[in-house]
Amino acid sequence: AMEEIQSIKRMITEGDPHEAIRLLEEYVKRQPESDEAWFLLGKAHYKLGEIRLALNSYLRAMELNPDSPARSAYNMAIQILDFYNKDMYNQ
Repeated sequence: AMEEIQSIKRMITEGDPHEAIRLLEEYVKRQPESDEAWFLLGKAHYKLGEIRLALNSYLRAMELNPDSPARSAYNMAIQILDFYNKDMYNQ
């Protein structure tokens, strides 16, 4: 499983987030308790600009592991969302 996660990580940063999402969705069906897989799923969605899906995945990771790096990713995503929303209101 570790090798699989490593290659998925590379896919998110260097390759194809769409393919990473496909693999991660299969992965979490088999390993629903893997907070790392949920975190990576969030990252892949985030990279594609799918913020809501990213937030949901981050939340799942945080439920499984309160110390997950998903927490800071989640907080950052929320701040960016707030920023853009404020920006839209001020037009």
